[in-house]
Amino acid sequence: MSTGTTRVRYHMGSHYWRSRTKLEKLLLVGWGVLILTVTILVAIIHSQATKSSHFILTDHGSRAEYDKSHGGVLFLQKIGGWSIYGNWSAKGYDFRRDIILSQVEYNSGALFAWGVAENDKNSNKYVLEFDQGGLLLPARDYYLNESEKAVAEAYVKYMTKIGVLLGAEENQSRVVAEDILAFETELARISTPDDERRDDEKLYHNMTLNELTRRAPIDWTTFVNSAFKKINRLLSSKEEVVVYAPEYLEQLSQFLFNKTATEQGNTSIHNYLTWHIVKNHIAYLSREFREAYSILEKAQVGISGGEESWRECVAATDAAIGPAVGAMYIRSSFSEQDKKMASEMLEGIRKAFRRGLNSVPWMDGKTKLAALEKADHISDMIGYPEYILDPKELDHKFEDLEFSEDTFFENNMNVTLFKVKENLRRLFEPVNKTKWDMTPPTVNAYYSPTRNSIVFPAGILQPPLFDKRNPPSLNYGAVGVVMGHELSHAFDDQAENMTKNGNLHSWWEPITTEQFNKRTQCMIAQYSNYSLCDEHLKGRLTLGENIADNGGLKASFQAYSEWAKQHPQHEQMLPGLNLTPPQMFFLGFGQVWCSAMTKEIAHLEILRDSHVLPEFRVRGSLSNSHEFAHAYNCPCWIQNEPQKEMRRLVMDVNIL
Repeated sequence: MSTGTTRVRYHMGSHYWRSRTKLEKLLLVGWGVLILTVTILVAIIHSQATKSSHFILTDHGSRAEYDKSHGGVLFLQKIGGWSIYGNWSAKGYDFRRDIILSQVEYNSGALFAWGVAENDKNSNKYVLEFDQGGLLLPARDYYLNESEKAVAEAYVKYMTKIGVLLGAEENQSRVVAEDILAFETELARISTPDDERRDDEKLYHNMTLNELTRRAPIDWTTFVNSAFKKINRLLSSKEEVVVYAPEYLEQLSQFLFNKTATEQGNTSIHNYLTWHIVKNHIAYLSREFREAYSILEKAQVGISGGEESWRECVAATDAAIGPAVGAMYIRSSFSEQDKKMASEMLEGIRKAFRRGLNSVPWMDGKTKLAALEKADHISDMIGYPEYILDPKELDHKFEDLEFSEDTFFENNMNVTLFKVKENLRRLFEPVNKTKWDMTPPTVNAYYSPTRNSIVFPAGILQPPLFDKRNPPSLNYGAVGVVMGHELSHAFDDQAENMTKNGNLHSWWEPITTEQFNKRTQCMIAQYSNYSLCDEHLKGRLTLGENIADNGGLKASFQAYSEWAKQHPQHEQMLPGLNLTPPQMFFLGFGQVWCSAMTKEIAHLEILRDSHVLPEFRVRGSLSNSHEFAHAYNCPCWIQNEPQKEMRRLVMDVNIL
C-alpha cells in the first residue's frame, strides 16, 4: 500500500538525491565503512535480523547477474501480461482486479494513496486514510505545463525503453508509453497543488467506507478487505476512515467509469496500473533496466549516472530492515557520550525557545498559555530506539520476514508484503507514541504533529554537523539549528490546528491568528522575491519550513549565548581562522547547506519541495537575523530603513 498519507510531514531537509549537500556526502561515506565491517559485525551479533541484512547487502551487489527474462518477462506473466506485446485483450477486463493487484499485492501507489496512520483528530487511535496520488513524475507541473514537455517526452522514451527490454517491439512500446502519459496527465488535472493543501482542517473529512463509496462509486469495502484478509481481519462498510481529498476521489471514480465504457479505455487503465507495478520493481532487475532511467534522469536533473553501487546497496538494505542496519550503525558510529552531549544541547535550546515564546508580543494571554503548555509537552527521541540493541526484540520484530541468500527479487517481494501487513495491523493496536519514522543512520530529523515529538537520528549527529571535538559554537550553529528548526515546527503556519496532545483542533484565539497571518504574508513575500535562473521561489509552499529555519536559528543562537556565559573557560577558537565564536556559529550554520546543483535540479526543487533551495535557507534566515548582523558588524542591515518594518514583522513570525 502507499503510505503517502503519513502525518509526519516536517523534515529538516528532503532534497532530491542529485542535489545532495556536501555535508550529506561526507556523512554518507561512513556508510561505506559500515559495508566493509558488516561481515565482522554479523559474526559478533547473533541477531537473525542482522544476518538478514547481510543477505540483502551481498545479494544486492550481485543482482546484475539476475536473468532479464526471469526477472522481467516472467514477472509480467505472473501479473497477467501487458499490452506492450500486442496480444493483450480487454475483453472481460475487470479494472478492480488490477487495482487490487497493483495497490495491495505490489504496493505500487497507483491512482491514490492510502494506509493506516494516527487519526489527526484523535491521535491516540489509528485510522485508515485516503488521499490523492498516482503520479510517477515528481511534480504535477511536468504533466500540465507546456514548458515541461522535454521531461514528459523523456518519460515516454524511458517507458518505451523498459518495454523494449521486456521484449516488446519499439513502436508498440511507445504507443503504450504515450497512453500511460495521457492517463497520468488526467490524474494530474484532477489533483490539487501542494501549496493549496496546507490547511489540515479543510483537508480532513471523516466518513464511513459506505459513505465514501456513495461519494466516489468504487467498492472501497471490498478493496480494503482484499488487503486486510492478509492479516485475517475484515472491515465492515461502517468502518470510519479519513479522506484528505474527497473531490479527487469523486473525480477519479468518474474518470475510471468513463474509461471502462470502451475497450481502449480499459486498455489504458490496464497499461497505467501495470506500468506502476513494473516501475516499482525495476530496481530489482538487471543493470540494463536500472540504467535506462538515465533517459529520464538527464531531462529531470541535467545529469545522469546514478548512485555508486555501495550507496544503492546500503539504501536498499536500510529501506528493507532499517532497525537491523541501525543496530550495526549505532554500535560502530554512535556513543552514549554523543547522545548525552546532544541531549544537553537540546535541553538548552528548549529553554531558549520557551523564553522566546513567553515574550512574543502579538500573542494573546490565553493562546500564549496554551502555547507554553504545548512546548512543555514536546517529547524528544535522540539517536535510536533502544529495542534495536536487543537481538531478541529485533528478531521478534522481523520474525515473519523471510530471506534467502540467492533470491534478491523475492526478498524484496517479501519485504513489500511484510510492510503492508505491518501497516494494516496498526489499525487494531494502540498508538505507539515512541515509534520512529526514520532509521538510526538517516541524515535527517523531523517533527511529528500527531505525537508532538521531535526526533534526531544518530545519522545527523555525526561530523561535521555534530562533533564533540568541535568548538561548541560550530555544533550549535549546525545541529543546534536543526534542533531549533524541529521545535519551531510545533508553532508554524499549520500549528494552530494541532494541540499539545497532537489532535487537529484550532486552539489559537482569532486575534492571535490574525496577527500571525499578517506576519506570515511578509515572510511569503520575502521568499517569493528570491529567484534562481529567473525562476522565483514559492513562498507559500515553503512557509512552514521557512518559519522553522528562522525560528531554529534564533533559538539555537540564544541557547549558545547562554551556554557561553556559563562556560567561558570552555569556549574555543579555530587556529588560523580570525573569527569570533558568534561568527563561527553562523559559519557552522552556513556550511550545513553548502551544495552544488544543476539548473534542472534547482527547477525541480522549486516545483516540489516544501523547503527552499539550500542557498536561500542561509540567505533568508541570516537576512532576518539581528544577531548575525551584530556578529559580522553589518551596518547596512541596521540602516536599511525601507526594510525595517518588513523585517520586524518577519522576525516576529519566529515565535521567539
